Amino acid sequence: AGSCDNMVQSSSTTTLTFLRLLLLIVPLVFSSSFCFHKFGKEPPGPKSLPLAGNLLQLDLRRPWKTLLELSKKYGSLYTIYLGPKKVVVLAGYKTVKEALVNYAHEFGNRDQMLIMNEFNQGYGKKRIIHKMRRFALTNLRDFGMGKRACEDKIIEECHHLIGVIKKFKGEAFDSALLLYCAISNIICSMVYGSRFDYDDPVFFGKKHKKTHQTYEFHKLSAASRKHTLGLLSHLKETLNPDKCRGVVDAFLTRRQSLEGSGITNSHFHNENLLHTIMNLFAAGTDTTATTVRWGLLFMARYPKIQDKVQEELRRVIGSRQAQVEDRKNLPFTNAVIHETQRVANISPVSLPHVAHKDVTFQGHFIKKGTTVYPLLASVLFDESEWEHPHSFYPAHFLDKEGNFVKRDAFLPFSAGRRACPGEGLARMELFIFITTLLQHFRFTPQAGDELDLTPRVGLILSPSPHKLYTVSCM
Repeated sequence: AGSCDNMVQSSSTTTLTFLRLLLLIVPLVFSSSFCFHKFGKEPPGPKSLPLAGNLLQLDLRRPWKTLLELSKKYGSLYTIYLGPKKVVVLAGYKTVKEALVNYAHEFGNRDQMLIMNEFNQGYGKKRIIHKMRRFALTNLRDFGMGKRACEDKIIEECHHLIGVIKKFKGEAFDSALLLYCAISNIICSMVYGSRFDYDDPVFFGKKHKKTHQTYEFHKLSAASRKHTLGLLSHLKETLNPDKCRGVVDAFLTRRQSLEGSGITNSHFHNENLLHTIMNLFAAGTDTTATTVRWGLLFMARYPKIQDKVQEELRRVIGSRQAQVEDRKNLPFTNAVIHETQRVANISPVSLPHVAHKDVTFQGHFIKKGTTVYPLLASVLFDESEWEHPHSFYPAHFLDKEGNFVKRDAFLPFSAGRRACPGEGLARMELFIFITTLLQHFRFTPQAGDELDLTPRVGLILSPSPHKLYTVSCM
């Protein structure tokens, strides 16, 4: 009898355990496999596994390529699961533009990435981020962003860079660190009120010896935090509220004013200052520096195109300094810069958005809170929008008479409410740096180096390590 009781008890325990497992697994399976909702059908997508979702189907080294392939099978609006997290992917120019521009309210909010939440150490509440972002952008404009004063700073920095390149005396060099320092100095001049020498051990020491390995992210952010704190401490000690040198001084002056009024719990405290500054550098340095690197690499890889750019520069500008107003008279050069941004595709997937509310989009239901990924690579390489989407073809931006033409599907800065707020500054930097460098130097590869154009994957897509020779043109 005891044996039978034990068997019954064992059977009951097994059954109970099985039922508990069903309660855990069935909702995951149904949420992954069934896509009907009372408001309509959810976007289609590949079958997913419980817990793992579709992660096993992704090329984790180049996930955007898998997303492009999936769009060919499931269409321009589809669902995948990154682990248990449901994500809706937007692919192709028409769908991305419709979502970000025509449905800006529904899809206009940013979704927070886990790695950035850790980077910001909890200082990520939307209200605070918005307030600090608005303060930073307002003051960046006050200190020159988008104005002639900013153009002068960019030109000055170009000449510092040219001086450093000349010191190589024609020897091959890697442009990565030099360009990072040069572009970073533009932000420095507006944020700190001064630039730094490229060999400055305080600013361009450990902070900017970049690695492309994502597992080094936290080590790099810790180093950046340490160096930034040192700079902020110096600026605080030398602060003169009547003569603000940059964004940091404006922030510190605002904090002093609030404290003088008896307000001690405002958002103007050290941590928010630190993370505001670090985010400005993260957004305004790597992307532009990397795009300039791609531009020089493409010129060395396609010497006939470099010839045409330099011929146009000599004919239109001569030996004087190129300025932004020259852009309208340099259609081929302008086209080459735009094609560089398109083909470089440095941010193949836009920062994630989130559905602000339940929405029916293109006949499919998307639930409030769903993460939405605009696939910018699918726009920049959209075969229905570009004649030669996978080739470096500056004529994409030229008409039959050789005049520059804008293309609607050119969205490297994304679109809508969350388009890159630094687009104007980036466009100014790209034009002045690339034209000025090509006025002064011809860029060529090392002997026997065919210059691999395969991107190196990190937080953005950068060129694989390479060195270039320069021949002086002036």
